[in-house]
Amino acid sequence: MNEGTNHNTAAAQPKPPTIAGWQKPPVGGGKFATILQVLPALGAGGGVERGTIEIAHAVVAAGGRALVASSGGIRAHELKRAGAEHIELPLQSKNPLVMYANIGRLSEIIRTEKVDIVHARSRAPAWSACYAAKRANVPFMTTFHGTYTAGNALKRRYNSIMTRGERVIAISRFIGGHVHQNYGVPPGRIRVIHRGVNLERFDPAKVTAERVAMLANQWRLGDGLPVIMLPGRLTRWKGQTVFIDAVGRLGRRDIRCLLVGSDQGRKEYRQELENMVNERNLGDIVRIVDHCDDMPAAYMLTDVVVSASTDPEAFGRVVVEAQALGRPVVASDHGGARETVIEGETGWLYPPGDVEALTQALDKVLTLGQEIRATLASKAIRNVRDNFSLATMCAKTIDVYKELLQSKADT
Repeated sequence: MNEGTNHNTAAAQPKPPTIAGWQKPPVGGGKFATILQVLPALGAGGGVERGTIEIAHAVVAAGGRALVASSGGIRAHELKRAGAEHIELPLQSKNPLVMYANIGRLSEIIRTEKVDIVHARSRAPAWSACYAAKRANVPFMTTFHGTYTAGNALKRRYNSIMTRGERVIAISRFIGGHVHQNYGVPPGRIRVIHRGVNLERFDPAKVTAERVAMLANQWRLGDGLPVIMLPGRLTRWKGQTVFIDAVGRLGRRDIRCLLVGSDQGRKEYRQELENMVNERNLGDIVRIVDHCDDMPAAYMLTDVVVSASTDPEAFGRVVVEAQALGRPVVASDHGGARETVIEGETGWLYPPGDVEALTQALDKVLTLGQEIRATLASKAIRNVRDNFSLATMCAKTIDVYKELLQSKADT
C-alpha cells in the first residue's frame, strides 16, 4: 500500500447498525464484491458525502468490503461505524499534477486490495479513478449528483468524466434527462436511483415531544403559533429572498418563520437577508437559525415546510424528509420536486420565483383543517416509505454493482 493509505481491515470494525427495511441480498453463498468509492473529502458536505457513507454501509450489509478514498474530514469516523475502511489520498485537489499522481495511487490500491468496482462521485477524483480503473481492467461507474455549470467547452469536458461510467447513476429522473440530453449518454447506461431517507431517523413516532419543545424554546417560538420553515444553506439560489417576500405579503403577525441553515461564510448574503427582514418589519416573525443537528425535531415543530429554490434541485432532500414526518410541503415546480411531491395530496408546487404564488400556497396550507392535515400526513409518509427510503436506494445500488459484476464475468 502506498504512502498516505490509512485504513484498518474490515474484520476489525464494529458491527454496523441496521438500515430500516434493508434485506441483505443473496450473494451466491460467497463473499460479495470489494467496492471502492472515491470523492474529494468527507466534510460536513451534503448528498455526496452522505450517499457515500450510506452505500458503504450497504456494501458491508450485503457481505462485501467497502473502501472509500478521500482526503478525509470530520465524517470519516462514520465509515468506521459502518464497518467500512477509509483510505486518505489528496483527491480534493484539482491540480493536474496531483490528479495524475492519484491515478498511480488508486491503481495500486485497486491491485493490492483486489477491488472489483470503482465508483466515483465527484469530478476531480473521477478523472483519476477512471484511468486507474482502466489500468486495472475493473469496471468504473459514477453517480451524477447535480447539474454542473458548463459555460465553455473546457468546463463541459471537465464535467463529462461523470458520464463515462459503464453505468451512470442519476439521483432523479430530472438528472437522468439532463445527462442524456446534455451529454448524450444512452438511456441504457443510466440508472435512476432516487436519494433515500433513513426511516429510522425520520419517523414521527420516534421524535419525542421533549426534543421538539427544546428546539421551540431555543428558537423562541411562541406557544400555539403556526410555524413555517425553509431549511437549507444560506445561498441565493435556495430562494430565501423569495420566501421573506412571501411571508411579508401574507400580512400575518400570528406566525413564526424559520430560515434554518449555515451561511458557510456567506456573511454578506446573511446580512442582506437580515436587512430584508428588518425593512419589512418582520423581526418578530422571521428567525435566521444556523445549522440544526436535530432536523427531525425541527420538521415536527413545523406546520409547513418550504423549498423555494430558484434553480432546480437535483433531488430535493428537504421535501422528502418533511413528507417522511408527515409535514405539508410547498416547493418550486421544477427539478426533483416534480418527482417527490404529489400535487394537492402531499404538498403543493408553485412557479419558481413567483412570490405571489408562494404566498397563496402558504395561505392555503395554514388554513387546512385538522382532518385534512391528518389525511395529508398519512399520504406523505406512505409516499416516502413506498418510493424514497434509504433501504430502496441501497438495494437498487447493490443491484447495479451486481449487474456490473455479471457483465464483467460474461466478457
